[in-house]
Amino acid sequence: MSDRLSVFKTYKLYVGGKFPRSESGRVYEVTDSKDNWLANAPLSSRKDARDAVVAARKAFGGWSGAIAYNRGQVLYRVAEMLEGRREQFAREVADAEGLSKSKAAAVVDATIDRWVWYAGWTDKIAQVTGGANPVAGPYFNLSSPEPTGVVAVVAPQESSFLGLVSVVAPVIATGNTAVVIASEKAPLPALSLGEVLATSDVPGGVVNVLSGRTAELAAPLAAHQDVNAIDLAGADEALAKELEIAAADNLKRVLRPQPVDYFETPGIERMTAFLETKTVWHPTGSLGAGGSSY
Repeated sequence: MSDRLSVFKTYKLYVGGKFPRSESGRVYEVTDSKDNWLANAPLSSRKDARDAVVAARKAFGGWSGAIAYNRGQVLYRVAEMLEGRREQFAREVADAEGLSKSKAAAVVDATIDRWVWYAGWTDKIAQVTGGANPVAGPYFNLSSPEPTGVVAVVAPQESSFLGLVSVVAPVIATGNTAVVIASEKAPLPALSLGEVLATSDVPGGVVNVLSGRTAELAAPLAAHQDVNAIDLAGADEALAKELEIAAADNLKRVLRPQPVDYFETPGIERMTAFLETKTVWHPTGSLGAGGSSY
């Protein structure tokens, strides 16, 4: 019996629900912790970044307008699909981060649990962050959260899967759409996540995944006039400062990088960071002589 040749996996970008190669045709070598070749990943260009923003904006209306409970169902479906591909992601995480099989499996399990955690928050965050405000007058004064819009996410560099999901899931759980720059040195788990999203119920364009040079992609996204916010989780201090300056041009919301233990149960800060508060006044009616309204 002759030895068969292995079928190498071809990694592609995930933009607008499709799997394009970089429009530049460029790729770069991805290696493991021992500098062994793993795959060629697409080296995204500025044009790819702009295309991803267009896709995210197109998807925003439908995703933000969906019932919060439905968004939770969609996120839970992603967790289901990840559960079915645990072994694949454990291998990719082990190679990407130099972990043992058991530690990589623990990372994947924590990542799936993180998806479920955010899925449960989709229809609860409004009750926590909104409500009725006391006012002096015959009015109802109600505040409710709304998604900011298109959010650019610089994914963590070291935590290629758990960290990635920990910054992407809260963005889309609250109705935003995302353009994600995967870890530069370990992009493969993020690119495989795009395959999971495509086979789940997540509408195309809600999450768009780019791989390549972080600084090369983050700069045009930070300056892009149709990007409403940016999460700098995976940017170093010098790059974060440059991106924050560029983001100020159209008053983007900016979440600066900070030390995070991604294994810890997250709070709601990453969800509220990309929410706007809408307050509505409504008259309750005229006050009668006895002080009652009708």
